[in-house]
Amino acid sequence: MAGETIIAPPRKVGMVSLGCPKALVDSERILTSLRSEGYQLSPDYAGADVVIVNTCGFLDSAKAESLEAIGEAIAENGRVVVTGCMGAEAASITARFPQVLAVTGPQQYEAVVGAVRRAAPMPPQPFVDLLPEAGLKLTPRHYSYLKISEGCNHRCAFCIIPSLRGDLDSRRPDAILREAEKLVAAGTKELLVISQDTSAYGRDLRHASFSTAGRREIRAHITDLAGELGQLGAWVRLHYIYPYAHVDELIPLMADGLILPYLDIPFQHASPSVLRAMRRPANEAKVLERIAAWRSMVPDIAIRSTFIAGFPGETEADFQLLLDWLDEAQLDRVGCFAYEPVAGAAANALPGALPLDVREDRRDRFMEKAAAISAAKLSKKVGLTLDVIIDEADGEGGATGRSKADAPEIDGKVLLRDAPDAKPGDILPVAIEDADAFDLYGAPA
Repeated sequence: MAGETIIAPPRKVGMVSLGCPKALVDSERILTSLRSEGYQLSPDYAGADVVIVNTCGFLDSAKAESLEAIGEAIAENGRVVVTGCMGAEAASITARFPQVLAVTGPQQYEAVVGAVRRAAPMPPQPFVDLLPEAGLKLTPRHYSYLKISEGCNHRCAFCIIPSLRGDLDSRRPDAILREAEKLVAAGTKELLVISQDTSAYGRDLRHASFSTAGRREIRAHITDLAGELGQLGAWVRLHYIYPYAHVDELIPLMADGLILPYLDIPFQHASPSVLRAMRRPANEAKVLERIAAWRSMVPDIAIRSTFIAGFPGETEADFQLLLDWLDEAQLDRVGCFAYEPVAGAAANALPGALPLDVREDRRDRFMEKAAAISAAKLSKKVGLTLDVIIDEADGEGGATGRSKADAPEIDGKVLLRDAPDAKPGDILPVAIEDADAFDLYGAPA
């Protein structure tokens, strides 16, 4: 028809997001920016005009997975932009994959968007409102990761995050609260607060105070921020808490119900000599005292942690000390990694490297003990009624959710029966009927 305006179909972008939740947040920011310009998200390689691969470069195994993902995207689509932690090694990526259109490092959102614009220019899309209020999300609608800072000031011997992401760089608390409010307004029921070092939040800002709309001034400090987030009406779960002294100040917020009774603290080990080699705090007895104090204030607090088995120089006596410490600490949720050398990490120069089979055997022994502790602790929840947030429901009575003690993807689940009306995002009282080593079973109360 003469004079008719023809709107060209929008360009489509594929995304492969690897690594930790912090990388997932980066992916969401990139896609939200692209979506605001009219790009659509393609669920497969064939339908995408360009594919973004957000890489992880923390461990050699993660790098291998990232390289495999890049190769697959090139084979299936051919038009690939690489970003994320491995982007800091651009020369090695382009040497292996000269076809890639661009390589950017972590947090370089604008460079990624610019590369996509060049690879697949967006035709004009007038009269179309494309951006959801909360931005484009890769997580379910009912929970959202809330990144409060980038980078880290620690120099742990096994870690290269500071070289990948730089020193601590905190966001302003007013900006964080605005984002959180939009997420909750758009349907988020659980905010998962993340960074490389959450308890250090605001140190680089000298814990200055900032004015926020409709609120009193708020200090750039994790206790103040957590308290404000706790007033938004969503569950607030804190991740990656380094055990500074002021972490004790978070426990009263849990007792008051402002934030979830959940602490994710990467202790890494218990042997003082191993912790010193790792360049971590090395006072395991003091940690046990603090855990006991936290539990005295909040008896249902869930403490999760991660550990490394087989670190260079770790003796059998060091490892046995770790097992004994775990027996006493009775942590609720734990993960353990067999030590893996990381290119560029200071630990590579340490003496006493252990064979792979020794490292893996110690990891397996650790996880066997951890599973027994978890099974015993979960068995004590049988007969209780717990609040459970629903993640999945089949509409026929079956549903899967999580208690306040469980973060998505990394902790246990609560499996429900006789819940035909359950929907993702619902928070239901659930009568716990059974338990195994990691999960709970029950029905709506």
